[in-house]
Amino acid sequence: MSAAAAVQPVLPSSSASTGGQQHHGVLTADRVAGLLTGCATLRRTGELHAAAVRAGVDGDRAVGFRLQRAYAASGRLDLAVTLLRLTPDPTTVFYTSAIHAHSSRGLHLAALALLSEMLGRGLLPTSHTLSSSLPACHGLALGRALHAYAFKLALAGDSYVATALLGMYARGGDADAARALFDEMPDPHVVSVTAMLTCYAKMGALDDARELFDGMPSKDFICWNAMIDGYTQHGRPNEALRLFRRMLRSGVDPDEVAIILALSAVAQLSTAESGRWLHSYVKNSRRVQLNARVGTALIDMYCKCGSLEDAVSVFNSIGDKDIVVWNAMINGYAMHGDSRKALEMFPQLRSQGLWPTDITFIGLLNACSHSGLVDEGRQFFQSMEEEYAIVPKIEHYGCMVDLLGRAGLIEEAFHLVQSMTIAPDTVMWVSLLAACRLHKNMALGQQIADYLVAGGLANSGMYILLSNIYAAVGNWEEVARVRSMMKASGIQKEPGCSAIEVGRKVYEFVAGDMSHPRTDEIYAMVEKMNGIVKEQGHVPQTELVLHDLDETTKEKALAVHSEKLAVAFGLISTAPGETIKIVKNLRACADCHAVLKLISKITGRKIVFRDRNRFHHFVDGSCTCGDYW
Repeated sequence: MSAAAAVQPVLPSSSASTGGQQHHGVLTADRVAGLLTGCATLRRTGELHAAAVRAGVDGDRAVGFRLQRAYAASGRLDLAVTLLRLTPDPTTVFYTSAIHAHSSRGLHLAALALLSEMLGRGLLPTSHTLSSSLPACHGLALGRALHAYAFKLALAGDSYVATALLGMYARGGDADAARALFDEMPDPHVVSVTAMLTCYAKMGALDDARELFDGMPSKDFICWNAMIDGYTQHGRPNEALRLFRRMLRSGVDPDEVAIILALSAVAQLSTAESGRWLHSYVKNSRRVQLNARVGTALIDMYCKCGSLEDAVSVFNSIGDKDIVVWNAMINGYAMHGDSRKALEMFPQLRSQGLWPTDITFIGLLNACSHSGLVDEGRQFFQSMEEEYAIVPKIEHYGCMVDLLGRAGLIEEAFHLVQSMTIAPDTVMWVSLLAACRLHKNMALGQQIADYLVAGGLANSGMYILLSNIYAAVGNWEEVARVRSMMKASGIQKEPGCSAIEVGRKVYEFVAGDMSHPRTDEIYAMVEKMNGIVKEQGHVPQTELVLHDLDETTKEKALAVHSEKLAVAFGLISTAPGETIKIVKNLRACADCHAVLKLISKITGRKIVFRDRNRFHHFVDGSCTCGDYW
């Protein structure tokens, strides 16, 4: 059987298969090979293949090689490989072309299989063969083996091979090996610098990455994205946004990836105004479209900035919604305590023919946890495996433990942890301890804590919860013992910090903060707030101050919590009626929660408060959490 018969070329209906050149005489192999150069459509490739068969030149090696490349370029890698296999004694060049076609499309196993087949024929790789094969190596062991082979063949110094080797080590996280190769390059190509930069950024070595970045004479958008991504992924969103703005000033037109990274940084900072500016940029951009990926990032950003209405608006404006878009909206509703709407979205997405993912169920279970919907949570958790063949992960178990614990079903939550086939993580244990404290089940709390301490599993959060459990029942001796253990272990309590955005600038406060230039005005407003909430019947919850102090001192400590300082600053710095948005790094304090409800009623202000776990929307004296958090 001929190669032509094997790949079944599309037969031409006219002399167009030869580009209208048949009247000049017999179609030669050189002519067909020339016509195939740059050919990238399946129809045109098939027409030329059929013409070559009719002219009897399909067996020519140059024609065969060009046909193989043309089929690969048109996306029919299967036909390209068939031609390769039917070629008598294919050379390294034939194999290299096929390896590159597969590797560049992410078909890494197929690319490596072709390399193995080539070596099995006794053919030696060229620098192009190795530079095409190395991107397919996502394990350092195989990559190092190819590095040794390249060294043996005296190809390791080739610029293409060296760049590919550097990229391989960078992807594998071996920064030392990547840097050693980089330093040996006499004149590193921009691809090499970008690979090294990406390696440092992913590993969190941001100062090293920035040094490389600043030293680049010219930067494309890939370099900018790598550096911005490093800052975003490692908790430095301010630097990420500063770099994004610098990219705009430099004249580089950001692509979709850059916009998504910038939106992620804004979400970390909860700076809604910056998010709206980015949204406006997308609307006016010719390069970036509001597709599912950008839309998902916008929904996530708006939800984390406290603007649920804007998130819903973006969701409704996306035409072709995939499951990732739906997941983002479900998680957004859950985060803001609108659990019923989150659950209502599940039948809606199923009616659209979409299949839920593990992320879908994390959002649904979180929604149940935030509103105490125990029966619904159990049903979703059970349906994961039974109806959708999704094996629960640690995150799903964590949601269930949190749901049951908050609802007071601590024993059931504890049994669920004990029945798990995977090891529970620290978040799960913290949830259990928090539930024990909330429902005053001190016996089980101490049992869990003793187990964690004995096993060396306790972290700062667990020690603090254990200390708080003892303090809540007035066992100050045990409080002192736990705190001594924390000190001996070098564990420090994370201080509470509340942030508020005013005029596109973020201001941060800690408890008792006196560092702000308007401190006198802030504390005057705090005193006024305390007075008017007491007039409304508020009694300071001094039992929350877990120190052995007198009541007056406890009341003073409560009055200057970080969230109250942030609210006071918001009241003196924004126009009457304007929404106040606050972000805190820890769980909301119960006394502050009660005060913020009253402040929203007295001032007629909406206060959006984001703590470590969720959002609270205080409106006219009530909170969207229903006092369940």
